[in-house]
Amino acid sequence: MNNAYLAKAKQKITDPQILSVVAAKRARQLAAGGRPMVKLADEDIKEGCVNLLDVALKEIGEGLLEYEFAPA
Repeated sequence: MNNAYLAKAKQKITDPQILSVVAAKRARQLAAGGRPMVKLADEDIKEGCVNLLDVALKEIGEGLLEYEFAPA
C-alpha cells in the first residue's frame, strides 16, 4: 500500500473505518472490471503491478469518490 496515497485519502475521509470500507468496495469494483478514474503510472502498467487498493486510495485522495450512509 502506498503511504502517500493513504495520507491523502485520510485527509478526505477522516474516519479510518469508513475509509477502509470505501477503499475496499472500490477496489472490488476495479477487480470486477471497473475503469479507474485516475491515470496510472506507465511503469506500473508495463510491469503488471497495479495495486487496486492504491488506485482506490488515489481516487479518494483526489476527491473523485464520495460516500453516503443509507437511512437506518
